[in-house]
Amino acid sequence: MTKSEQEPRPLREDVVGADDLSRVDAEISRGAFKADWASLCAMELPTWFADAKFGIFTHWGLYSVPAYRNEWYSRNMYIKGYPEFDHHVKTYGPQKEFGYKDFIPMLKAERFDPDQWLDLFRRAGARYYMPVAEHHDGFQMYRSDLSEWNAFDKGPHRDLIGELRRATLDQGLHFALSDHRAEHWWFMGHGQEFDSDVHQPMKRGDFYWPAMPEPDNQDLFSKPYPTKEYLDDWLLRVCEVIDAYRPELLYFDWWVQHEAFKPYLQRLAAYYYDRSVEWGIPTAICYKMDGMAWGSGIVDVERGGFANPTPFVWQTDTAIARNSWCHTTTLDHKSVAEILAALLDAVSKNGNLMLNVGPCADGSIDPEEEEMLESIGRWMDVNGEGIYGSRPWWAAQEGPTHPAAGSFADQTEAVFTPEDFRFTSALGAIYAYQLKPSTDGRALIKAFAPRGKEGSVFQGIVRQVSQLGAGPVSYELTDQGLAVQGLKDPVGTTATGLPLGIRIDVE
Repeated sequence: MTKSEQEPRPLREDVVGADDLSRVDAEISRGAFKADWASLCAMELPTWFADAKFGIFTHWGLYSVPAYRNEWYSRNMYIKGYPEFDHHVKTYGPQKEFGYKDFIPMLKAERFDPDQWLDLFRRAGARYYMPVAEHHDGFQMYRSDLSEWNAFDKGPHRDLIGELRRATLDQGLHFALSDHRAEHWWFMGHGQEFDSDVHQPMKRGDFYWPAMPEPDNQDLFSKPYPTKEYLDDWLLRVCEVIDAYRPELLYFDWWVQHEAFKPYLQRLAAYYYDRSVEWGIPTAICYKMDGMAWGSGIVDVERGGFANPTPFVWQTDTAIARNSWCHTTTLDHKSVAEILAALLDAVSKNGNLMLNVGPCADGSIDPEEEEMLESIGRWMDVNGEGIYGSRPWWAAQEGPTHPAAGSFADQTEAVFTPEDFRFTSALGAIYAYQLKPSTDGRALIKAFAPRGKEGSVFQGIVRQVSQLGAGPVSYELTDQGLAVQGLKDPVGTTATGLPLGIRIDVE
């Protein structure tokens, strides 16, 4: 698709430009939300989010071209002693002669079809979609007036985010965006430690700018302290994608927690929430840890979750592979059963799961990941009634296996047993998902044991028990709990060993 064949980028003509900080602040001054946490905590989450439960995330950018180890290639290729450094020299030559910027012409996206992507994501069962607009490397995957280092002016010469937005809405999904620009302050800094293509002089707008020395990136007060020039540029870049693409969710990585970003993040959130009032489209910001004030957005836990149900709706973002967010040649893919167990664990505790997929540099989806998404979709077609629109029940879980809580808990796979269940409530029924089906088609759910017995939670009347996708099954209420027989792999999933959904109609 040529530039002339694409729909106009701006959804309104006055998308913020390079000198529009005053316009940002004017928008805030006349809007309902102000740049302070007290005001921002009055925001209300979009009602659809708590019902959606499952979204798709994609990391696709210049890092997809080398496809080596992970999406931090642009940083690591400039650090002597790192595998990326040696790989780069061996494969492409010295960094002085072939730097990260030289991957740009190689990002051609010649097989990219946004309609095929979104059709696949919809069939996988996703209700929302979030591509990365700009990663730490600083290359914008959208048409920008603030920098020439973007996919419309270079590389594929396409407004990739604009095309994905259109395809997302055409499929009836909610559109979101992820922005990782904050970390660019230091992301390319190691390139100035030796003779490479990252060197002074640099000015605002240059691809590698500012390439500052990397601090302790977990220190909220680290130095060198981000400058006003850099923070102004960050604010304008995010406001540009807000105006141009109107995302219903906006996601930030961890470094917006740094003290320098706090006043800018409040301005950004006020601008975004005020714009959403103008559009008539509810929005929310997803943030990690304590990047924002509690109640001013959606809490996100990277590659993990909570041990127990929460009174607030939250999200986990995790990847289809354990060792990378982007496509590489050495991916350690999770199993479909593991991904579905993570989804059920999140949903039972009032959370959503946003599953990341890493497209190839040419714009195609890795065949193995495509088949995994197809399998997830087939399972969701059968079992989704206890997931979409569901809410937590008296108990979230039962059984001996308790996955670790917190960020990056997915680095070790939890090994579930037939005694492990996750519960939800929806449509007036209770749903019990057996995370690992038993070989004999049986399940014993202790939550339905008589009052006073181990694990007892439910004290009502059971009217019927059914397996989702297979129909009514025989059951008996015993002193140990609800004993179910006749469970089987439901028709249509084409896979064995996946969690089984049990609907319990009660009064």
